[in-house]
Amino acid sequence: MAPAERRPFDLAIPASNGLRRGRTTGTCATAAVKAALHLLLDGELKREVRVSLPDGVHYLVVPIMRVRRQGERVRAEVLKDGGDDPDSTHGATIFAEVARNDVGTVRFFAGRGVGTATAPGLRVAVGEPAINPVPRQMMRQAVAEVAETDAGFDLTIGCEEGETIAPKTFNPRLGIVGGISILGTSGIVEPMSLATWIASIEVYVRVALAGGPARVAYLPGKIGREYARDVLGLPDARSVQIANFLGDALDFTERALREGGQELEELWLAGHPGKLAKVLDGYWDTHSSRSTMAMGGVARVAAEWGYGPHTVRRIEEANTVEAAMEILNEAGDASAFWREMEVRIGALAHARVPSVRRLEVRLFDLAGNLLGARP
Repeated sequence: MAPAERRPFDLAIPASNGLRRGRTTGTCATAAVKAALHLLLDGELKREVRVSLPDGVHYLVVPIMRVRRQGERVRAEVLKDGGDDPDSTHGATIFAEVARNDVGTVRFFAGRGVGTATAPGLRVAVGEPAINPVPRQMMRQAVAEVAETDAGFDLTIGCEEGETIAPKTFNPRLGIVGGISILGTSGIVEPMSLATWIASIEVYVRVALAGGPARVAYLPGKIGREYARDVLGLPDARSVQIANFLGDALDFTERALREGGQELEELWLAGHPGKLAKVLDGYWDTHSSRSTMAMGGVARVAAEWGYGPHTVRRIEEANTVEAAMEILNEAGDASAFWREMEVRIGALAHARVPSVRRLEVRLFDLAGNLLGARP
């Protein structure tokens, strides 16, 4: 759907926690690509552009800082605004340099400050610029909207001071070298990782527990939402988005139940092991700036479960939990292993909420597939 047929997404409307939303690095890069294309193809100097969001319904108006020609290329720059989320890239300049090519396709390149993947298990192949699939699709959409032709373009995406910003992220551990990643699945930054959001989680928890329901579910992110709705049969009010704050959410739950003299029959934790498995190493705030990556805990359980030293070492050295999943699939009996992980995570979590009678964990991969599939 072209922008003219979409509805505007208004960043002035705060998120449900009262905080200001922002735009992802993927949205910023797409806006820069679009502005550069307008000057390259039409001679138009745009001060703002409409970026089609991945939901297929909305567009976002993004201001352009600067556009200029550089020989046969055009460079455009956009300010990264992460809203009220404490994003490492907030305030950075994301730029795109766009040029025609004679191969008839859109090609992506890492400019200064954007990293390159050097290890397997990421969302992009080894040797590719660290531009995730959704931002790539957004940029292809932008090309189609402006160019209206099959002619090819080279898109070089960069970030001013990206080399300095990258060490504040997990990129060095992930095997991404040279700068930041261009990320985003919705195009919008939801302000979730703030102290203010922690306070709002307590409100959401108390709302979920109101009326004495038999079960509620806590979700670190969007993964697991369909399971809570379709399998557990929970309405939205009984499924709490807890972001990185699992420990706080459990403590709020215990406090609310004790205050009301209640017990909760079932509490479900559903999400990706990249978040939930961090509790195996004692991390209850799973934000990347306040915890280590989860592979160490996964590897330790794998060793105790009986996988060989070679497999355990490969898991320890994996750059992502998704890569560890592939290793475990190769080694065999992966479903049973992930069920064991669910049991161990559940036991640790249950110890924080003794007023809950039963606590269950379900782990999913990034595609939403249940890892510990039941026989």
